[in-house]
Amino acid sequence: MRMLMKVQMDTATSNEAIKQGNLLKTVEGALEELRPEAAYFTVEDGCRTGYLFFDLEDPSRLPKISEPFFMEMGAKIHYSPVMNPEDLRKGLSAIMPS
Repeated sequence: MRMLMKVQMDTATSNEAIKQGNLLKTVEGALEELRPEAAYFTVEDGCRTGYLFFDLEDPSRLPKISEPFFMEMGAKIHYSPVMNPEDLRKGLSAIMPS
């Protein structure tokens, strides 16, 4: 299932992670683990924020994906299932009258 992972990093904790050289390592580790189809980084609500779009084949992977951000960045994480235009077409065609 295609998922959106939103990661909001605590500012003080992620500042320290930058100083220690760990923020980039954690982000690169997540990118290597997830192989996202897209990844974007910005600021939201005053926090460093990442949006990663990836395929979640097995929900048991969620702790491995999430814990580095929790432990290293004091992050808040939110997962949402998402669709691309092809998925939307397929889903809508299933409910449209013939």
